Amino acid sequence: MDGDIQKLIVCALETGFSRACELDAKSLVFMPEVRDMCKDNRCGKYGKSWMCPPHCGTLEESVKIAKRFSSGVLVQTTGKMDDDFDYENMLDTGKRHKEMFEAFVSKARTAFSDILPMGAGACQMCETCSCPDSPCRHPDKAIPSMEAYGLMVNDVCEKSGIAYLHEKLTITYTSCVLL
Repeated sequence: MDGDIQKLIVCALETGFSRACELDAKSLVFMPEVRDMCKDNRCGKYGKSWMCPPHCGTLEESVKIAKRFSSGVLVQTTGKMDDDFDYENMLDTGKRHKEMFEAFVSKARTAFSDILPMGAGACQMCETCSCPDSPCRHPDKAIPSMEAYGLMVNDVCEKSGIAYLHEKLTITYTSCVLL
């Protein structure tokens, strides 16, 4: 599996991510406090996305799914900002990250029969989520966030040996694929 992980890291970097490294899935800590933060609904997706709480299942169900995996790859996209309020570059970097992550997940799915992708922020597979009126349109492609699984992203980065915060006036988005 180590050789496969290294190939996947190379693939991630070739996809355009700023950084990629191995993630030890056994070291992940699933925290109810992170799931509770979702209730603050800062992103506006709480209760409005099949991949976000409360519709993505309980934390216990998420942990049971994630515990099937023993390793993974953590990826980051970092963008430069003109100032601390450069919302345009924040959004552009986030959009670029999500597009690259979808492409990366597609490649990972071809290489591995069973993966668990977790993105940065709410799933954006569809322009408008069908939640809660109709079932998910793309359950095989929908991507939950790391936070929906109760993961504190900076903690996952630290345990994987990669920085969470980078230079001043940068924004970084982080996602992972468990294998």
